[in-house]
Formats: sequence, structure tokens, C-alpha cells
Amino acid sequence: MSDGRFSPRRGTIKFIRRWATWTTATKFKAWQEGGINNTTESMTRALITDESRIGNTLGPVQLGFVAGVILRERLPAFERMLWRACRGNVFLRQAMIEAPLEDPSNGDNVYKSVFIIFFQGDQLKTRVKKICEGFRATLYPCPEAPSDRREMAMGVMTRIEDLNTVLGQTQDHRHRVLVAAAKNLKNWFIKVRKIKAIYHTLNLFNLDVTQKCLIAECWVPILDMETIQMALRRGTERSGSSVPPILNRMETYEDPPTYNRTNKFTHAFQMLINAYGVASYREMNPAPYTIITFPFLFAVMFGDLGHGAIMALFGLWMVLKEKPLAAKKSDNEIWNIFFGGRYIILLMGLFSMYTGFIYNDIFSKSLNVFGSGWKINYDAETIIYNKALQLDPARDFERTYPVGMDPVWQVAPMNKIIFQNAYKMKISIIFGVIHMIFGVIVGLFNHRYFKNTMNIYTEFIPQMIFLIFLFFYMTTLMFIKWTKYSASNLDPYSAHCAPSILITFINMVLFKESTILTEACETPFMFAGQEFLQKILVLSAFVCIPWMLFAKPILIMQERKKQQHQPILPYSSEGQDVENSGPQSIPPADQSGGHGNEEMSEIFIHQGIHTIEYVLGSVSHTASYLRLWALSLAHAQLAEVLWNMVLQNGLKTGGAIGGVAVWAIFAFWAVLTVGILVLMEGLSAFLHTLRLHWVEFQSKFYSGLGYAFQPFAFESILEGGSSSDD
Repeated sequence: MSDGRFSPRRGTIKFIRRWATWTTATKFKAWQEGGINNTTESMTRALITDESRIGNTLGPVQLGFVAGVILRERLPAFERMLWRACRGNVFLRQAMIEAPLEDPSNGDNVYKSVFIIFFQGDQLKTRVKKICEGFRATLYPCPEAPSDRREMAMGVMTRIEDLNTVLGQTQDHRHRVLVAAAKNLKNWFIKVRKIKAIYHTLNLFNLDVTQKCLIAECWVPILDMETIQMALRRGTERSGSSVPPILNRMETYEDPPTYNRTNKFTHAFQMLINAYGVASYREMNPAPYTIITFPFLFAVMFGDLGHGAIMALFGLWMVLKEKPLAAKKSDNEIWNIFFGGRYIILLMGLFSMYTGFIYNDIFSKSLNVFGSGWKINYDAETIIYNKALQLDPARDFERTYPVGMDPVWQVAPMNKIIFQNAYKMKISIIFGVIHMIFGVIVGLFNHRYFKNTMNIYTEFIPQMIFLIFLFFYMTTLMFIKWTKYSASNLDPYSAHCAPSILITFINMVLFKESTILTEACETPFMFAGQEFLQKILVLSAFVCIPWMLFAKPILIMQERKKQQHQPILPYSSEGQDVENSGPQSIPPADQSGGHGNEEMSEIFIHQGIHTIEYVLGSVSHTASYLRLWALSLAHAQLAEVLWNMVLQNGLKTGGAIGGVAVWAIFAFWAVLTVGILVLMEGLSAFLHTLRLHWVEFQSKFYSGLGYAFQPFAFESILEGGSSSDD
């Protein structure tokens, strides 16, 4: 037609191009199904063949292509976008890369796929590249000629081989350098930590006016002043400095840090005290007393000669192997705790052996060292046909066992626990009262050193009166009962006339009359005038309560009124008081008992809390020491259960089978003994002993509100650096 709307040649060309595209797609599909390798060269050769066939018919047809890689998870969306944006006029082929690739930005492993896209025309080329850029696909140049592609592939392979060679040589060189550096790494760490510590300390110095000297203010132990001066002179000589060091003592109002000198023996005990709180400056340090009282109170609860020997041998082994064990520097926290407290374990084991000897208890059995003081007056027939017989102390008792408990009590199944309970309960109260009184006495040294005379008259004296007149009097009655009453004495001092200490103490506090046990007993009291004395003691103890409650606040009020009416001191022309014109004089001791400018209402409240805490605490703390009796009883009963139910059954078996049974049962008994009675019971007794020291003993005098002195020492710096690195 003349208007050009329809041309047979144009329609033919469109049809041939569609046929060429369909033929190319059909060949690609056939290659894929046949398993032919999908390479850029083969696909390009096929397309060129099709284009040349079409070009021979209708002229040259140019197909362009781009190749690259894309993240595998983005490939489906990438393919859909190409199809929709290019309206199906592109051909995409892709293949997965099996090996993961490293992302250069973050070093993570990513999985990608390689793709090739065929298109026709510059417009589609631009559109395809924009889509690739939007999906962050990486495009790589690929020549159209096969010879150029082969040449490029050979060049790439050569470069890869060169890079692998360089990487291998680099890794070998790096390995040699690191191996050589590893030999000096420890020394380098030590040097770096020392240099950092020195620079950090030097940064705390101040420059003088001339900016030629450094001035430092620091805390120094008085006993080490000469050592520090010698160290400064030695440092000046070695550095070749022309400026001599100057060391001056300064007056300050700040509270100095607390520094308690320790060695490898006392360090563990000091750590127990510091775990409660670091002592204030010049406050009484309970660590020296804890060295004896801590293992002793532990042994009262743990008292067994056999178990104590196991613990002592373990502690002795750690002490003898101290240097090689310390050189290993184990990372096991439990082992480090045991090794750090090796001297505590050794003392606890030795004291437990002593108390076990006093209890005459070794693995729930007794040692008949000195011979029993009891004799049996029954004939053989009576002993055989009677399971339970009673010995009369007045008739069958000859002498007292020299040291500790008589071994005959171990074979007394009926009343052994009753006798041991009474004995251990009384000694627990005695040890507890003496321990608390000693804590109050230690507090007197604090009051005297800090010159708090007010606290001596308003706290120490009433506290001692209250504690001695009530609880120490109760322990005195125990000794009187032990020495005055006996089965061999006649009434009224025979054994059945001995009054109960607990009932006597309750009647004493409640002002109740004591009753006579039997008609043969003339009096319910242990000595003449006991009833009158007890009333005087209780009334005196009750008077101490308002004494502790009101005396100190009233005296503080009077002191403050006197200070308000003091005359004004003369004032000099230099603007200083005449009497205080000295350089930085230390303020006088606080006469208000450490309360300073605190309001009177707060002082009354504080004193009331302190009084209530002490009065109620004296009762609860005394009862708290009964844990010495309870844990000792539990330990002895567990040891007896293990012996009777485990080891005794193996000893009863005879013959060859009995030998094997004894070996197996003894191993089982030994594991239970070490695991339960030594480790678990030992840990329980350790924690209860720690509580008795922290609460019952140290609360009487120890505040623990200071801060520890931290000297500059390379040893502690290196230890701290190594622990932080781990």
C-alpha cells in the first residue's frame, strides 16, 4: 500500500527474527538437557551461527551480552525484574558457584551464582546494566571474539597462579615471623605493662612553677620512709639527673588508707577479714586473733581425729609443694581457692585432730589410750543375757580419764548422745560468751586510740556489764555445777540435786522462784546468797539498757552547748587565729563519738538502733554459738552411719569373697568419707565459722569502713594484667 502501513518485507523480517530467537532458545534448552557445558564461548558461537544464518538471509543481526556474578538469594528476583523490564526480549542463563566466596567488606562467606544475559540493541543493554547495578551484581568484561576470550582466560589463570605463589610465600614468611615473635611475646607484654604503669603514674604528677621538676603527692607507710629515700637516690644516680629528690611529709585532713602487712601465712586470714570490709585507718585488725580462733571454732564443729588428719595432710602437701604448684598457675577457680587457703586448711586439720582427740572420736570410733576409768562389776552371765546394762557412777567409776572423753561412752548405745549433747552444748555456750567478751574488749582499744572517752563510759562499760552479769554468769554456773555436784557426793550436792542451768537462767531473768528437785535436796541454789546475787545482776543489766540508750546523746548535747558559749579567739592582722597559725594543723579528736555535726534526732535514732541491736544481739548471738554443738553432733552421727551401714558389713564377710568385698566396700566408704564428711561437712563448718567471726565477733568492735592501700608494685600490676588477659 502507498501509505506504508503494511510492508511485506517488514513483516517477513519480524517473522525471521522471532524464528531466530526461538531457534536460539531451543538450542540453549537442548544443550541444557543434553548436559553440555554452559560456557560463554559455546553460547556466543551458537548465537553468532544463528545470527550469521539470519544475516545471510536478511542481513546482519547483532546480539550483545553481559556476564557477571550475583548473590544466590537475589537471583529469582533478578530474573523476574529482567523479564518484566525487558518484556521478555532478553535471554538469561545462570549457574551456581559451589565454593563459598569471602566478602571483602566483612570477611563473611557468601554464596553466589554466575550469569550471562543476551540482548539486542543499545536500549536493552542500558536497561540490563541498570538492573544489574540495582541488584548489586558484579559485571565482568568478556571479549566477543573466541581468541580474545582464550587469551584473557590464560592471562587470568597466570595471574591466579602468581597470586597463589605470593600468598603462599607471604604465609610462610608470616609464620616464621610469628614463631620468632612468640619467643619474646611474654617479655614484650611485661615491658609494655611496666611502661604503661609508669606513664600512668607519671601522668598523676604535677609540674612545679619552673616546669623542670615533677611533684607527686602519695600515701607512704611510715616504716618505709628510709627505703623510699634510698630508692629515690639510687634512681637519681642511675638516670644521671642533676636535681636531687626531695621527700617531705605533709599534713592532711584526708583519711589515710589502711595497710596491713601480710606474708604468705597471714595473707589468707587477712583476705577473710577484708571480705567483710577493710578496716578504717588505725582500727583494730581482727586478723591476728582470727588465725587462732577461726581454725579452733571450725575444729569444735568438725572434731574428728581421722577426718582432721585427712584435711591436715592435704594442707601439708600444698604447703610443702608450694613453689611448684604456684608456678603452674592453674585457671581452675576451685583449685585456686584451695591453694590460696592452704595454711587455713592445714591449721583447720591440725585443730580438728586436737578436738577429735578430746572428743575421742576417730571415724566414729574411740581410742583407748589411757585405759577406761570405769569398771564392770557384773558377772559374765549377766552381760551375755542383757543387751543394756547401766553402770553406777558412785560404784563403778574409779578415776577420770586423763585427756578428753572416756572411750567407754562409745559403746554406750542408749545414753551416749544424751551425754555428748549436754557436754558439747555447754562448751559451745562457754566458747561463745568468751569470744563475744573478747570482741567487746578489743573495741576498748579502738576507743582509747581514737580518744573517744565518751564511748568508753557510754558504750563499753554498760556493754561489758550487760554481757558479764547475764551470760558470763550463766557460764560460771556451768563450772560450779561441774565441780560441786557429783554422784559420789552426799545430798544436797549429789548428782540428782544438780539444778538445770537453763531453768535457773530463765527463772533468774523472769524473777521466778526456783523449786527444789527432791525433798532430799535442801535448796534449789548452788551456793548461799545465789538468789539475792541473781536479782542484783539482772537489775544491774537492765539499768545498762537506758544507760546505753540515753547517756551518749545527752553528753553530746552538753558538749555542743559548751561549744556555743566559748569565747571568740583573738584575730591577727594576717587573717589567721593566733592559736591556729601553724601550717595545716590537724584538727583535734572528735569528742562527739564520731557523730560530728549530725542532728540530735539522728543521734537519738542511731543510738537507739545500736542499743536494741546489742541487747537483742547478745541473746541471739549466744544462741548462735549453739551451731558448734549442732554441727559437731551431725558430723559424729554421719560418721557413725557410714561406719555401721557401709564398712561394718564388709568386715563381717569372711573368706576370699570377703577380701574382695572389703576392698570394694572400703573404696566406697572412703569415697563417701572424703566427699561427704571431709568436703561437704568441711565446707559447711567453714561457712558457719565465717559467720561466727563476721557477725558474732567482729560486730562488737569492727566497722570495716576504710579503703585498702594500693602500693605501686610491678608484681601486682603484672598479675592483674595476666588475669585480665585470661
